[in-house]
Amino acid sequence: MMKVSYLYMVATTGVLFSLVTLSFQYKHLLSALLSLEVMTLSLFILLISISANFNFEGPMCLILITMGACEASLGLAILVSLIRTHGNDYVSSFSSQKC
Repeated sequence: MMKVSYLYMVATTGVLFSLVTLSFQYKHLLSALLSLEVMTLSLFILLISISANFNFEGPMCLILITMGACEASLGLAILVSLIRTHGNDYVSSFSSQKC
């Protein structure tokens, strides 16, 4: 029988909770960005727990944490520019026709 680690279960639960949180975040853009960041960190932990038996965990972890840092900085830059142009971070005030 396959042994499932607790780290794998915690990371899977974190990914599922972040997906649920992301689907319910419709008011503020910052809350949606935070749930995306939690999903990235949970996927990072999930990758570590899955590839603990293989010798490939180093490069994949480096790639994923680099992508997570890029995603966080890009999301924050977009949030700051939207707040400067629109004055708030409400998702309902954004329109694709204004761009």
